[in-house]
Amino acid sequence: METLNTLLDSTFLGTSAGQFAAAFAVFLLALIGKRLLAQIFVRVLHPLAQRTKSDYDDLFIQGLQKPVEFLIFTLGLFGAFSLLQLPIEPFDLHRLAVAICMVMATFGGGWILFNLVDLLDVWLGRWAQKTESTLDDHLLPFVRKCLKGFILMMAFILAIQNLGYSVSGLLASLGIGGLAVALAAKDTLANVFGSLMLILDRPFKLGDWVKAGDMEGTVEEIGFRSTRIRTFAKTLITVPNSIIANLPLDNFSRMPKRRIKLSVGVTYATTPAQMRTAVDAIRDLLRRHPAIDQEFFLVNFTDFGASSLDIMVYCFTATTVWGDYLDARQDLCLQIMQLLEAQGLEIAFPSRSVYLHPTTTPAPVTPGAETRV
Repeated sequence: METLNTLLDSTFLGTSAGQFAAAFAVFLLALIGKRLLAQIFVRVLHPLAQRTKSDYDDLFIQGLQKPVEFLIFTLGLFGAFSLLQLPIEPFDLHRLAVAICMVMATFGGGWILFNLVDLLDVWLGRWAQKTESTLDDHLLPFVRKCLKGFILMMAFILAIQNLGYSVSGLLASLGIGGLAVALAAKDTLANVFGSLMLILDRPFKLGDWVKAGDMEGTVEEIGFRSTRIRTFAKTLITVPNSIIANLPLDNFSRMPKRRIKLSVGVTYATTPAQMRTAVDAIRDLLRRHPAIDQEFFLVNFTDFGASSLDIMVYCFTATTVWGDYLDARQDLCLQIMQLLEAQGLEIAFPSRSVYLHPTTTPAPVTPGAETRV
């Protein structure tokens, strides 16, 4: 017994054999805990995740397993170092051991975030497949690489700081370098952020009829840098995404129905009774027309025009297709013409009546009188 006590009290580098034994026991427990945790993942968590319909939990557990095992190992190593009375002179071994554990913990946390980026990439990829635009498909690899690069950079900076080095100079250098890169590639970065705004806002999709500023046409392609619009003159306009994202945009394809607004002018020979009959007849025509949306329409005698009595016809077509809309508008105009013709009314056209009045009345001429000039 005395021999055992003597052995435990013996020291090496200022640390007793008992402390070495306790540190080894803590480290051994950490290895056992790491092994048990691996079995919990394999035998419990993975089977539970496989029973669900979604595979996001499978990817989450798969990405979490190895980093968590590494963190358990790091925790055991930190506990073992804490039990040891490591010397601080001539070299501070205790501080170095703690710094190494902190770097390992930083690496483990960054490992978890790095794997979660893959999970986010899978979710965004499936969301992008549901859209018609190819812009988000082009941006996803860029976003994934940027997130992973940012995580690695932050982990590296934190590791340098945990080792006791100042990162202020490094951050200043990165700031100056980032500013130089941003100034050199400001147009490219503006287009990237414009692309992100188009993804988030989704003001249009492929095939939409849009008008932005002086540009009007059909969206033919939405790219990573620019958007292409095919005009009705069959020319192709390529617009940088940074510009189109900042322009007021009118999307005609988002109309639930198309408007018809007519001003039907009849001659001033129309009597009030005929006007009332014509207005009621046009309203009845709109109610019976299969192409007219019945939710809202207006027909009213509104104005005494310069050469006509004006009837406003305001309604919407149920279809938004341009060709079908024109057919419905044409049919409505023809039926209004037939209706007015059946009532004996005439559609007025611009005209002007000129009335001549003599300014002076000539003197009467006596028959037989002699006129001298």
